[in-house]
Amino acid sequence: MALHRFASPAGSAAVAGASDHARADASQPTPEFPGCRPIRIARDAIADHGGRIEYWDAATETAWVAREPTTVYHEGPGQQLGALLTRIAAVRGAPILTLGTADLLLRDTQGERQRILQADQVVFLDPVETRPRGAAIEVGSDHLPDVVLEVDYSTDVRRGKLGLYEEWGFPEVWVEVPEGGSPRRRPGLTIHRRSAEGYRSVPASVALPGWTAAEIHAAFNEAELSESTCAVLERVGRALGEAEGTGPDDDLWLGAQRREARAEGCLEMVRAILRNRGLDVSERLAARIAGEDPDVLAAAALACRDEADLLARLDQRRGTGRRARTRDR
Repeated sequence: MALHRFASPAGSAAVAGASDHARADASQPTPEFPGCRPIRIARDAIADHGGRIEYWDAATETAWVAREPTTVYHEGPGQQLGALLTRIAAVRGAPILTLGTADLLLRDTQGERQRILQADQVVFLDPVETRPRGAAIEVGSDHLPDVVLEVDYSTDVRRGKLGLYEEWGFPEVWVEVPEGGSPRRRPGLTIHRRSAEGYRSVPASVALPGWTAAEIHAAFNEAELSESTCAVLERVGRALGEAEGTGPDDDLWLGAQRREARAEGCLEMVRAILRNRGLDVSERLAARIAGEDPDVLAAAALACRDEADLLARLDQRRGTGRRARTRDR
C-alpha cells in the first residue's frame, strides 16, 4: 500500500467538501501538467469557454490543455466506465450517475471562480441525494463524486492534478494508463484512496466494494465484455445492493425481465406437470396463472383433476388469503 504526498497539503475536512483552508488559499504554487500547454482564458471569459481543459487558475488567467489530439485511447475508458456502471446499477437495483468531463469548481471567498479542474469521468453512487444541481460541481457546497477517473494517455496526473484532488477532498481517484496508449507509461489502473495521511494506492475500490484495479483495467481494455468481467460486475452490484437492501428486482428494466423469465418458467413447469399426468393444457393458462407463487402452482398442478380444477384451487386459495387478511384487520 503506497502513500502519496504532494506539495499542496491535504486538509482534514470531510469528504463531502473541501476544507476552509482549501477554499481560502489562492497562493499555492502552480501545479505541473506534463503533456499540456498553457493558454490564456480571462476571468470574464472562462464561464463561456466550451473547450476541454485540464486546469484553470484565476490568479494567472491560465488554462492548461492537452498537447495531443483527442484519441480513442483517451476517450475509451471514460465511456466504458459509464457502460460498466449501468450494468452494476441494474444488479444493485439503484441508479449510478456519470457526468463525464463536468467542471469541478473551487470559488474564492468572494464567490468568484478561482480554480477549475476537469476529470475524464465522475461518478455519483447515490445521485438522487447527491447529484449537483448547477452547471458545475462546486467544491465546498456540492457533494463530491464518489469516484473520479483520469486517463493518462499523454499526461501524468501525479505531477499536478492528483495533489489538487487530494487538497479539495475527493475521496477516490482512479488513474488509467490504457493498453497501447502511452509509449512512456506502463499500462494499468491505480486506485488512489484519500486518508488522513494523504492518498494511498489501494488494490481495490472502496466506493465500489471489491472491484480491483486489475479487474477495472481489464474491463476498460476488452473489445467486448468477457464472462469473467460480467461475473465481476454482478459481484460488485450485489455487494452494493446488499449494503442497501436492494437488488435486481428493484431495477425497472432488469426487474421486469426477471419477472417475465420467472413467469415463463412457472408456465413451463405447470405445463410439463399437467402433460406428464395426461391432462390437457389450454392456450389461456399463461394469463390465468401469471404472478402465482411457483410452489403453490406446483402443488396445485400435482393435485388437480384437470386444468379447470387447477384454476379453481388457485381461486380458492386467493379467496382464503383475502378473508384471512380481512380478519387480521
